[in-house]
Amino acid sequence: MSNEQYFTPEPATASQPFEIKVALPEGTMRLTTDRGVFSYGALDTGTRVLLLKAPPLATDGNVLDLGCGVGAIAISMARRAPHATVWAVDVNNRALALTRQNAQTNKVFNIETCAPDQVDPAIRFDAIWSNPPVHIGKPAMHAMLLQWLPRLTPTGAALMVVQKHLGSDSLLTWLNDQGLPTERIGSAKGYRLLRTVLAA
Repeated sequence: MSNEQYFTPEPATASQPFEIKVALPEGTMRLTTDRGVFSYGALDTGTRVLLLKAPPLATDGNVLDLGCGVGAIAISMARRAPHATVWAVDVNNRALALTRQNAQTNKVFNIETCAPDQVDPAIRFDAIWSNPPVHIGKPAMHAMLLQWLPRLTPTGAALMVVQKHLGSDSLLTWLNDQGLPTERIGSAKGYRLLRTVLAA
């Protein structure tokens, strides 16, 4: 599988589903993964770091898993905030189908899966969690972040996990330069955990 396929709407690589089990503080998660979707065959290290180090979520409102892949972050958010609406967003239709399937498998029912342009632009998010697709290149990723981060509520925060060698420190600087106050709140296994809020 080429790196590019997981962020295309219709992956060209043949489907080959593979189920994994992931142990997390809120319980074991069963996930069907597939070729052509990010993190085939295992929970990637960055997502695990985010889920283990993330602060508590608001108990209700709207929260966003930006670039949901097979839905690991969205399902974790749904379990931690059962009265919130979790928006699982991805450009990859195979990923969206897997997120829907995995939500049902794990018996969480407060997840809305959709392509980016299907989210009502009036919705504001109390939390955005993301393992952003750095391989799409800086211009595309910066455009994505400038589209979604300003949709935080005044008290909301975004949490992103980025590998140090893939530019986490430069991303932190760039976000602050854009008027989006960002700090590093943790690090593990070569990853940085960045927290972004709206400027007061």
